[in-house]
Amino acid sequence: MDKFTTLTGIAAPFPIVNVDTDMIIPKDYLKTIKRTGLGKGLFAEMRYREDGSENPDFVLNRPAYRKAQILVAGDNFGCGSSREHAPWALLDFGIRCIISTSFADIFYNNCFKNGVLPIKVSPEDLEKLLDDAERGANAVITVDLEAMEIRGPDGGVITFDLDEFRRHCLLNGLDDIGLTMEKAPSIDRFEKTNAEARPWA
Repeated sequence: MDKFTTLTGIAAPFPIVNVDTDMIIPKDYLKTIKRTGLGKGLFAEMRYREDGSENPDFVLNRPAYRKAQILVAGDNFGCGSSREHAPWALLDFGIRCIISTSFADIFYNNCFKNGVLPIKVSPEDLEKLLDDAERGANAVITVDLEAMEIRGPDGGVITFDLDEFRRHCLLNGLDDIGLTMEKAPSIDRFEKTNAEARPWA
């Protein structure tokens, strides 16, 4: 998993409440267990018309936001089913950070396991960030995980809180496998001691 330290990029405004995981990645794209290639299906029902052409009114289809790395979203983002394909699709598209006032618990946890940073802010701070995100190509903000700050294009700073264990994992690029591998020397010692003590096992 890639480390997340500081991210500076375009922030796309997405002020829709109760965005569920089926909206993030529709069920038609759940046939794969690969984490790559799902970016094309991100928000597919909103991004594309019935004939498969792009919907020019959808925010991520607008020229200024095609390479957005940050999503400033409405309340209760990621609700619905527990599909892990949702953070996979966001990451494959290029989005590494989502800012909202609240997230569904399973989606929130899945983000950390896949290198996506979900940040909870107050409604007042979200309004400021949505205003920043409406600036199109000038909607550049910086998310500093080490300092736990969001810095806007005009120099404004918003601080956020995050569980220290989750912060540690993102800063060091540790998913569940990575965390286990950190314990490899201890596991090896245990296996050796156990084999010597119980050679019949």
